[in-house]
Amino acid sequence: MVLQKQIIQDCKNQVIQNEKISDSDAKILFNTADKFLKNLSDAANEITRFFQGKKIDVEQLSNIKKNYCSEDCSFCSQSAFFNTKIDDYKLQPSEEIVKQAMTAKNNGANSFCLVAAWREPSDDDFETICHIIKEINAKVGINLECSLGFLTIKQAKKLKLLNVKRYNHNLETSRSKFPEICTTHTFEDRIQTLKIARDAGLELCTGGIIGMGETKKQREEFVLEIAKLNPEEVTINLLVPFPGTPLELQKQLELEEILRVFAVLRFLLPKSIIKISGGREVNLDDDGKELLLSGANGIISAGYLTLGGNSVNKDNEMIKEIDLEP
Repeated sequence: MVLQKQIIQDCKNQVIQNEKISDSDAKILFNTADKFLKNLSDAANEITRFFQGKKIDVEQLSNIKKNYCSEDCSFCSQSAFFNTKIDDYKLQPSEEIVKQAMTAKNNGANSFCLVAAWREPSDDDFETICHIIKEINAKVGINLECSLGFLTIKQAKKLKLLNVKRYNHNLETSRSKFPEICTTHTFEDRIQTLKIARDAGLELCTGGIIGMGETKKQREEFVLEIAKLNPEEVTINLLVPFPGTPLELQKQLELEEILRVFAVLRFLLPKSIIKISGGREVNLDDDGKELLLSGANGIISAGYLTLGGNSVNKDNEMIKEIDLEP
């Protein structure tokens, strides 16, 4: 008992002294006995406050093109492979997206992310998105992120020239689980896209979804894969089983298993934004308060790609209730 507490304490001190913990230590932390999870959570919170302060990064998304994606990701309600009966639209007009960005900024969002459901943008669609980015830069002025699928190096460099801060491309799950989740592209395809974005000078945002039937060992593997990429931001979604998808009957993860992911990510990536993303309102009884005191320091607010979410005002109040700052 004393030994496990001491390992948590030693690892925390090591991180605060700007020293990396080893993968073997990370695995020990990830497999902390349930009765010591509070120690792990508190240590992750200390690391978060030391490096990140009390400020919570609040982000809003715009699903700029919805439905009929060519990929077969088994969690996704926007895949053309599944009949999920959600509505659909092609690329929205730039004025509509600019309006959304302005609303996000006025609501106090720190960043605004343009997301499109496809494998990769066509040349014409990419030029349209570049025009939208220029309009937002000129009329709004907010940190812009993009999640547009696979990119060429030329496209990534163009986004960088347009002052896009960060590129999101999720690993989705561990390397060993990935073939069960998607067959139309590979885990390595996703790694390559992140390398392209990094080579172009863009910051990285990556992560994925937990609760898709992966084992605890695979969640551990997933956390270590994310850390290898040293992303500036990590986004962790909690599966919401969507009717019509292969995962529609998947059971929710226990809070303890969710907490392990966020806490150990904080030990491995003390200076990164670690964000609670889709599914927190469905999977968590407190909308994320406990996780914001266990390693997380960011949320996505006001809804997700195909799911509604809390209002920004409600989320801001939630953050203030735990003595943090939106």
